[in-house]
Amino acid sequence: MGRGRIQLKRIENKINRQVTFSKRRSGLLKKAHEISVLCDAEVALIVFSTKGKLFEYATDSCMERILERYERYSYAERQLLANDDPENHGSWTLEYAKLKARVDVLQRNQRHFMGEDLDSLNIKELQSLEHQIDSALKHVRSRKNQLMYESISELQKKDKALQEQNNMLAKKVKEKEKAIIAQQASWEQQNPDLDSPTILRPQPMQPLNISSSHLGTGIEEEPTPIQHRANALLPAWMLRYLNE
Repeated sequence: MGRGRIQLKRIENKINRQVTFSKRRSGLLKKAHEISVLCDAEVALIVFSTKGKLFEYATDSCMERILERYERYSYAERQLLANDDPENHGSWTLEYAKLKARVDVLQRNQRHFMGEDLDSLNIKELQSLEHQIDSALKHVRSRKNQLMYESISELQKKDKALQEQNNMLAKKVKEKEKAIIAQQASWEQQNPDLDSPTILRPQPMQPLNISSSHLGTGIEEEPTPIQHRANALLPAWMLRYLNE
C-alpha cells in the first residue's frame, strides 16, 4: 500500500524545519546540476534561508552572466508587452529601479575585481572570482605576447630591408671603384709619355769646364759632347749669358 499524499504546509517544529530545509536544498542543488549536465542547459538557482543565508548554483559558476541574460530577456519581453499595451508606458519607475540594481551589481563586481570589499564573499565566491581573474589574465598575456611577436616580426623585416639596402650600396661602391680604376688605366695607355722619367724627373746638369784662357785668347774651340748635352738642357737665356 503506497504512502498517502503529504499535505504541503509550514513545518512548525524549528528543528524539523531546519533538517527538511537542508535535505530539500541538497536535493534541489543536485537536480539543478543534473539538468545542467544532461540537457546542456544554463541553470541559475538562488535560495535564501530563513536566516538570510545565500545558497546558489550556476552553470560554469557564472551567475552574473546568466542573470544579465535573464534581465535582457525579461526587458525585451516587457518592451514588447509595453508596445502592445499603451497603458504601460508610464512604468518607468520599475525600469529605473531594475537598471539601478544592475548598475550596483556591476560596480560591486568591479570592486571585487580590483580586490576591494572581499570580506562579504565566501570561499566559493572567492574561487569563482579567482577563476575569472585568471582567465582575464590569460587573455591579457596572450594579447601582449601577440603584439610583441608582431613588433619583433616588423623589426626583423626592417632589419632585412636595411641589410639589402646596405648590400646594394656596397655593390654600387665597388662598381664605381672598378670604373675609376679602368678609366685610369685607359688614360695611362692613351698618354704613355706622362710616365716617362725624363719628363717627370729631369736629368741632373753636368758642370761646365770653361777656363779663363779660352775667354782671353778669343780662340773658339769645338764644343765637347758634355757641352752639347748641357746646351740642350739649358734654357735659351742662360745660353746667351754664357756665350757673352
